[in-house]
Amino acid sequence: MNSGAGPGEGVIKYRLRFERRRVSVWPGYPCLNAWRRVLFRLQLIGQDRFRYQGLGFGNVSERVAQGFMISATQTGGVENLRPDQYCLVHRADLGANLVVASGGAPPSSEALTHAAVYEASSRVRVVLHGHSPDIWEQADRLGLAATSSEIDYGTPAMAEAVVCLVKKHPEDDIIVMKGHRDGFLAYGESVQGAGRLVVETLARAWALI
Repeated sequence: MNSGAGPGEGVIKYRLRFERRRVSVWPGYPCLNAWRRVLFRLQLIGQDRFRYQGLGFGNVSERVAQGFMISATQTGGVENLRPDQYCLVHRADLGANLVVASGGAPPSSEALTHAAVYEASSRVRVVLHGHSPDIWEQADRLGLAATSSEIDYGTPAMAEAVVCLVKKHPEDDIIVMKGHRDGFLAYGESVQGAGRLVVETLARAWALI
């Protein structure tokens, strides 16, 4: 899924301490899952044998009292996720490249990057990660913040770069991940705000093509 599409795509690159545990429905689940379905139908989240080596792509998360809930690894191909297809990230240590989580399945390979957004801004409640060739290729013309093309997904370097960008733009915004083919992060104080930002940015990209 990065610009150099290699055999490590879709692989969790951080150290993970994971406990399998039942996931209960949390208050934000219906709305987060509904907006995830919107991104799925726009093909910003999904799974396609012709894209990214056939692996699932895209994930969503929401801050909760105990940490943040995030969609589980390789669930991109499922349109409507059950609660047990999310997991709770209790703690993430960016410097130690460590994620501590529990749930029905391990967290997305992008969990460390989501953690970086939440660490950088206390205002952020939701992070949406999708893949859009149109947004990615028009990033410069759209004036979007972007990480370096030399930084790979799911790594401490990506987390550090995201922290720096979010601190500059602590409210609703989009970051393009130039070292992660077609990848972007949208974040905001609500899932509605982050979701609308994605749709509006996609429309702006289409207007340029």
